[in-house]
Amino acid sequence: MAIYKPERQLILAKTYPSPSARYQETSCVASISENGQLRRLFPVPYRLLGDENQFKKWQWIEARVAPPNGDRRPESRRIDIDSIVLSDTVEIGKNKSWSERKYFIEPHVIHDFEQLELRRKKQGNTLGIIRPKLIELQITPELDADWTKEELEKLRKHEHQEGLWDKPEIKHVLRKLPFAFHYRYLSGGIDHRHKIVDWEAGALFWNCWHKYGKQGWESKFRDRLFAYMNTRDIMFLMGTIHRFPDKWLIVSFLYPPIPKEDADNVQQLSLGIEP
Repeated sequence: MAIYKPERQLILAKTYPSPSARYQETSCVASISENGQLRRLFPVPYRLLGDENQFKKWQWIEARVAPPNGDRRPESRRIDIDSIVLSDTVEIGKNKSWSERKYFIEPHVIHDFEQLELRRKKQGNTLGIIRPKLIELQITPELDADWTKEELEKLRKHEHQEGLWDKPEIKHVLRKLPFAFHYRYLSGGIDHRHKIVDWEAGALFWNCWHKYGKQGWESKFRDRLFAYMNTRDIMFLMGTIHRFPDKWLIVSFLYPPIPKEDADNVQQLSLGIEP
């Protein structure tokens, strides 16, 4: 029987939900524990959580966690969702910089993807952060634009439970993303390609789709995920899949502003001036 212990966590990201036979739909959450260890919290049926349990990116929470059954990845923890207590948020904005956020994430930045994979093979680590150089955002239609019959049954299994659909954000069954998103990027001088599974990207797609329509969504989507990200000090939070331990995904992206000295070089290059 799993032994749960309380732990304070800083939330970094959550993945776009997927159908679940037991929980209807679940997300995987990435975080950093208070003592500086990367964590993978699963399963989290985020949209079904009460308001008192729904955390935000860069928010501290306290919750009881335990090593999961059948998942030997060292960062993985099972979370008691009923024990979640929301705490303060590491804010940025007026009079606040990214320095506090960087304090937590910089120790986990790996030099390049090859070192990340080498560390996985030698030490078993399955979460890490890299700084890529973006080449291309690839958008490809999914072969199946909708859920399978079995997946839809999972999503609708508890649909008629009293109170389940009272929250405005879950009035509808989870929508499948009709497109897959991949970044091509350079890391350590090598060209890589990995799929983006961050909820933030999925939410951006639906916002662009509803606001700009079938003909206009893609340019707005690319503006944010490629053009804008190329103006930031973008980092990928990378993680592996449980069933395929050598398959990496872009769990999320972190995008602080480029440090001033680097920003000056970017501006010079944009003007055609050698730095």
